Amino acid sequence: MPLKIFGLNGSKGFAEEVARYLSIPLSPTVEKNFDDGELYCRADENVRGSDVYVVHSLYGDDEMTAGEKLTSLSFFCGSLRDASCGRVTVVCPYLAFARQDRKTESRAPIGTKYVATILEAMGVDRLLTMDVHNLAAFQNAFRIPTDNLEARNIVCDHISKIKGWDSPLVCLSPDTGGMGRTRHFRAGLEKRLGMQNQIDIAQFDKARDGTTGELSGDKIIGDVKGKNVIIIDDMISTGGTIAKAASAVEKHGGKVYAVVATHGLFIKDAPKILANIPRLIVTDTVPPFRLTKGGDDPAHYKRSLSVVSTAELFAKAIRRNHDGDSISALLEN
Repeated sequence: MPLKIFGLNGSKGFAEEVARYLSIPLSPTVEKNFDDGELYCRADENVRGSDVYVVHSLYGDDEMTAGEKLTSLSFFCGSLRDASCGRVTVVCPYLAFARQDRKTESRAPIGTKYVATILEAMGVDRLLTMDVHNLAAFQNAFRIPTDNLEARNIVCDHISKIKGWDSPLVCLSPDTGGMGRTRHFRAGLEKRLGMQNQIDIAQFDKARDGTTGELSGDKIIGDVKGKNVIIIDDMISTGGTIAKAASAVEKHGGKVYAVVATHGLFIKDAPKILANIPRLIVTDTVPPFRLTKGGDDPAHYKRSLSVVSTAELFAKAIRRNHDGDSISALLEN
């Protein structure tokens, strides 16, 4: 089957970069809104019998909400099926609604399950994403094959090229659920730095009010005193957890060297809340556009923010999937 790659509005720049790594042109689309706001989208070339990859990262921005992007993606994939394509794979660097992965209270929606149902109903054959919030819930929600890429290796490559620490390193998880991610990150970083069994692990022991959702606590499980601390999370939303964890690190005599996250949403007051973080490292699954225009000193983020590209990694995964090869090798340290 011929390989074709499409990018929908909001993700075209990322899709073009992926297509460049694949050495193929980005296929054209037609996307518009009718006067009443209804979405209209379709491929603008023949897809019959083709192995089609649709790139669309489902973050909300100034142009479209996450829900509108999901609708656009669904309609586009449905139209591909109706046009007799051979296979449809959705490439979704940031999968919205994945944090709604379980019923937390009566009548609460399970967003991951519903997204799976929608995409499957539209004839999607496979989903490729990165660092979902809850991997087990994600895998259980879908009946079609899924691949969850990890940003760990490319971020560790980036950090290993940065110099400037003069004391031992600690990798810190901002919550219990992230300890597995933090251990894997520590292993990858130790390998690149040649520091086997020299980087410690710690955890911020946070508490959240069941009524207001407000965070509290300043306990650190592990030793951070006199050490450079790398805080590792899958995403940054409002920045509240990261700010609390950073404050706790300083209280216990540590120094925040960097904050690392795959998906940087940076909503609400995040630009102000994170202004004191000396080094912020995220990937391009969500463009950090809110940081460049928010906070008291947007120029600060031009100095402290690093955005690591994931396009080559997604291109490698697409090529392996198209050729029938395993993607698991891309997840090894």
